[in-house]
Amino acid sequence: MSTEIPAELADLLTTNVLGHVSALRPNGSMAHYLMWMDWDGERVLTSSMVGSRKAAHWARDPHVTVSVVDRASDWRFLIIRGRVVGTRPDEGLAFIDKLSVRYTGQPYRWRARPREIFLIQPDHVVASTGRG
Repeated sequence: MSTEIPAELADLLTTNVLGHVSALRPNGSMAHYLMWMDWDGERVLTSSMVGSRKAAHWARDPHVTVSVVDRASDWRFLIIRGRVVGTRPDEGLAFIDKLSVRYTGQPYRWRARPREIFLIQPDHVVASTGRG
């Protein structure tokens, strides 16, 4: 069982590929979110407004699954099971600005609410570099 993100697939977390992210709701059903992603070489990073439902879900149960699929090659993907091991404030919205520029080409538009960054530690990684 691998916990490593292969270097040749890290671009799926550091370019403008949307992540599919899951959390467990209090009633046991799954919640799924499309989120902007980043990778710091050790953890998957994503963010949300302070007080979001996903933050409440992960505070109660930190288990998370993230998947990303290369738009140019469906069989090039990562599936990451892990845990939210921490949060930190998005000071000055620097993190969300970085992601917004990556995904939209401009700084983040909604500046009125504070945001937090989620740190996701991979526990199990399924990786495919494609068919062929």
